[in-house]
Amino acid sequence: MPDALRRTLALSKKEFYQIVRDPSSILIAFVLPLILIFIFGYGLNLDTARMRIAMVALDRSAEGARFVSAFRGSPSIEAVPMDRWDDAARALTAGTVRGIVMIENDFGARLKRGDVATVQVITDGSDPNSASFAAAYVQGAWAHWQDVRRTELALPAPAGITVEQRYWYNAAAISRYFLVPGSIVIIMTVVGALLTSLVVAREWERGTMEALLSTPVTRTEFLLSKLIPYYLLGMTSMSVCWIAAVTILGTPFRGSLFALFGITSLFLAGSLGGGLLLSTALRNQFNAAQAALNIAFLPAVMLSGFVYEISSMPAPVRAVTYLFPARYFVSSMQTLFLAGDVGRILLINGLFLLGAAVILIGWTAHLTKRRLD
Repeated sequence: MPDALRRTLALSKKEFYQIVRDPSSILIAFVLPLILIFIFGYGLNLDTARMRIAMVALDRSAEGARFVSAFRGSPSIEAVPMDRWDDAARALTAGTVRGIVMIENDFGARLKRGDVATVQVITDGSDPNSASFAAAYVQGAWAHWQDVRRTELALPAPAGITVEQRYWYNAAAISRYFLVPGSIVIIMTVVGALLTSLVVAREWERGTMEALLSTPVTRTEFLLSKLIPYYLLGMTSMSVCWIAAVTILGTPFRGSLFALFGITSLFLAGSLGGGLLLSTALRNQFNAAQAALNIAFLPAVMLSGFVYEISSMPAPVRAVTYLFPARYFVSSMQTLFLAGDVGRILLINGLFLLGAAVILIGWTAHLTKRRLD
């Protein structure tokens, strides 16, 4: 066996033993990913399953009662009947309902005369997302009531365009299927950047760097011995996350495992290189961990498209997102899970991830010196 390979394997084995003996590394690599993926999978939910809507029906006619019954049969709305406007307004202010449907006392009379009958809908604008859901649910119930009324009264159907909605890639429009792949990116960022940000700094703080520099270990062998164990650790963590996402959370996976682990390898290379860069430059575990949190973890959450849509961000912020590898990894993971192996998307994202890995690892190699100053 060549001396270079033997030294690299020996140092990698030493680093592996150090990982096993460090409880915090095991917690971050295996326990924390499972906790995070369950929190993101079950706790972070952009869907509104059933919304409470106050129904103030001042009209007591048969048409008014039929309209109210359309809301009671809705799977998305929990209709809360109220007799007075003041009671509904207080409930909306208190947050016990998310909207108010007001049916005026001349609702049925207007329909009989063939006039336009209006229904007032008030939503809680302090939460724009829930307000949009409430308005959409009420419009859906209104459309359903009109269809039922035309059928019961044998009324002619209005001329116009019928819209039929279809959701591709996520037919049920479940937000968890979109969020779980992005949460795996956050987990890989924690495993890659946070753990390796402590590696070289720990050598300096414990005084073992002097012993390493006194050996014939080259700069390349030293960096490989730091990257290989944590790469294997990260890939193991990815396997755990993928199994939990598919089997426990029920997230569909339509891509190939080859593409999954290939794109993960490129991201991990850049993430590990960034963590080593911080560790090499700062030489202090606390400072390196704080820097990794601010430079890697927070941008992965805020600027990757994991939660916040990049296209809705201001132009300067959108330009900044191109600097972070997490943006490309989130896009790749969501594509692999929901759409499959879309070659063009994976190729473009893979090239950016490869470029980031080359830059970060190369920069780390440049800063790694075989001297104590």
